[in-house]
Formats: sequence, structure tokens, C-alpha cells
Amino acid sequence: MTVRTRFAPSPTGYLHIGGARTALFSWALARHFGGTFVLRIEDTDLERSTPEAVQAILDGMNWLGLQHDEGPFYQMQRMDRYREVLAQMLEKGQAYYCYSSPEEVEAMRERQRAAGEKPRYDGTWRPEEGKTLSPVPADRKPVIRFKNPLDGDVTWNDLVKGPITISNRELDDLVIARPDGTPTYNFCVAIDDWDMEITHVLRGDDHVNNTPRQLNILNALGAKLPLYGHVPMILGPDGQKLSKRRNAVSVMDYADKGYLPEAMLNYLARLGWSHGDDEIFSMEQMCSWFDMTHLSGSASQFNPEKLDWVNNHYIKAADNARLADLIRPNMLAAGAQFDGAPDLAQVIALLKDRTNTLVELADAAMLFYRTPAAEAELLNQHLTDAIKPALAAYVEALRTVEWDKAAISAAMKAVLAAHSLKMPQLAMPMRLLLTGQLQTPSIDAVIALFGRECVLARLTAY
Repeated sequence: MTVRTRFAPSPTGYLHIGGARTALFSWALARHFGGTFVLRIEDTDLERSTPEAVQAILDGMNWLGLQHDEGPFYQMQRMDRYREVLAQMLEKGQAYYCYSSPEEVEAMRERQRAAGEKPRYDGTWRPEEGKTLSPVPADRKPVIRFKNPLDGDVTWNDLVKGPITISNRELDDLVIARPDGTPTYNFCVAIDDWDMEITHVLRGDDHVNNTPRQLNILNALGAKLPLYGHVPMILGPDGQKLSKRRNAVSVMDYADKGYLPEAMLNYLARLGWSHGDDEIFSMEQMCSWFDMTHLSGSASQFNPEKLDWVNNHYIKAADNARLADLIRPNMLAAGAQFDGAPDLAQVIALLKDRTNTLVELADAAMLFYRTPAAEAELLNQHLTDAIKPALAAYVEALRTVEWDKAAISAAMKAVLAAHSLKMPQLAMPMRLLLTGQLQTPSIDAVIALFGRECVLARLTAY
């Protein structure tokens, strides 16, 4: 059997991190077995689906690097196929026209609630042997309902939750086409999974109640049934359901906040799945391990501090030239002046170990690419008359010293010893003169990066 998985988002907004995790698991399962990963856009909700949302989903998938093998397929482009199957089901008696108005359906449900029963369609228009149906209302367009089995159970062995059984008596005759003929969600999903030969359906556990309905439709059609796995939701840091009001939930929000896609994938993989004690791993490693074992049946909690830790690891491991390309646009927008300034990749090598995001890295790197503007009060406090002779001596040493970190450091130590000073007494005013701020990486490393001409100009400008 060739494994075929799918990711099938509805384009009603951005790519949610929960959806991104589902896509990752489906992608990794297909890659593990050398199968096919299908992207399907479920866009039948015409009121809420937008081209902008479709693009947001595609952008998120591209940023994460979750490349599909087939698709994207759009349900709105498959209407002829859905109508063909609807006609076949009507002809075979597997579906029927229902003329009950929305008000009549709600009234029957109210009666059931009042009687302490589960509200469901009561089968008024369901054709049965020996049953006489009411005359068809002339002014009413019908829906099409699926003729759900009245007895028995729907059972499947969920790949995450284990065996699940739901009685058919809990299910009513599902509407599979609206009065205008547009097919409904569960019908379209079942037909798509059948036509696309999907073997494994991984999705959020908010779809558990949809699964018995889709299984019954597929059984009625004689289709081969996929295996289903329903992963629990991701909770926010506060233990509540992730919401846009309290949390960043769009994948592209994290791109904008300076997270690397490989870090996001690594972090999402560990939300509900594990491989021993491994915390850091490549997607190649994940795909080699991801065989549907070790998926958790419990909800996972999103931990921003853990994501920062993972992102810091990947920033430290990333190629400096790549990081430079990623942060340069933000730095230019902040007014960075690159002409005659240090090589950005070398600056990144100095700074990246202590930054958790690309935004932090860009902010930290700006000290090398803007004109320093030290506060006069700070400069007067640190550049005292007692320090100026030592600074002048160090400037003279820098005119001829070999321009590398070791020689620059050795010259500084010699000046400090000659003037009986401690390192901070000389380093603080030099930081202010060179960068305009008191906190920088090691001063000798900063001096080495700025270059001789720039350093001499700034250290003599007071």
C-alpha cells in the first residue's frame, strides 16, 4: 500500500499553528513511508473563504518548507464530481430529498430537548417501505440528506486515541447538499478522500464527531476506508485554548517575530509527539522516526520560553550569511548604514549566541550600523580627566597594532597596566564613543569589527 496523506485547511483565515502541526504530522508520515502528501483547500464555505486566506495558507506552508506532492486541489472546482455522486446516491436510495423547512427542523429539535432526548432530524421525509410521505411543498427547495443506518455502530481504531465506537442512533440523517445544490462539508471530505485515495487522515480531535458520518458515507459508496488519527488541541501558556486575543496563533506571526522555520517545525513536532528524550532534531530525522507511534492523546501546552530556546539553538547553528540576508531588510528599515561598516556576517557571528530571535539579532547588530549618540551625562561620567591620558595612549597604540582581536586586547592590557587602571574604567568610555551605549559584546571584539579607521575617528571625536 502506498501511503497517501492530506492536509485540508479551510481558507477562512491564516494558517494556525495547530493546523501547521497537523500538516507537519501528515507530511512527515508520507515522507516516512515514501508516500504522497496532498494539499487540499476546502473552500465550500463561500461566505468566509477568501483568496487572501488561501494565499496566507500557501505562504505559511512555503515558509515552513512543507512541500506538497499533489495539489492544491480546490473543492469549488470539483462541484461536477460531487453532483455526480449525489445523483448516484439518490438513484440508489442512499440519499433522499428533504422538504422540512429550517423552522420545522428547529421545532422538532425543541420538542426532543423538552422530552430529554438528543436533538436530531426525525426522518419526516425519509422514505421507508410502507411509509406515506406528505405532499411535496410546491414553493420549497429541498436539501438532500444521507440515509444514515438506523442501527448498529460505527467503530474505528483511532491512530491516536485507540478504539472509538459511536452508535448510529446518535447520528441523524446528515444534510449532504443545501437547497441551492451546494454539497456540505462532510460529504465533500468523504468524496475527496475516496477519489484522492487517502490512506491516513491525521487531523485535530475537534473532527472526531465528523468521522462516523464520513465513514458511513464511504461505506455506502463501497469505498476503501482510510485510517484516522485525531490529535489533541494545543493549549496556550495559560492552559486555555489558543486564541488570537491572547496568543500569536498565525504561523506567519512567528515568521515576523523572527523565528526560523526549522525551529518552528522542531518545536511543533514535540507538541504531542516524542522520540525518546530527543529535543533537537532535523526534519530528515523526524521523517525517519515518524511512524505514528508515540503520539500523545493528551493536549499539549504551548511554551514560548521553550520555543525561544529552540530558536536560539537554530540561530547559533545557522549560516551567518543566511542570517545576514534575513535580518538586513529589518535593519535597513530601522536606518542601518552599511556603507563602510563591518561585514554583517562577522557581526552576526559575534552576537548570535545571545539572541533568541532574528528581531533581537537585528536590534543587537544595529550598534555597528548607526552613528553613535552617547548621552553627554554618561560620557562625562565615564570619560574623566583621569581616563583621557590612557585613552590617548591606547589610540596611539591602535594606529600601528596588528588589527586582530588578540593584538588589540594585548595593547589594551598594556595601557591599563601602564596607567594602573582596571578594564571597565577604559572600556566603558570607549563603548560610549564607539557605539553610544554602555553594554556591548567584548570591547576588543567590537574594536576589531569596526576597523582601524572608524575606531580612530570615533575615539578622538570627543
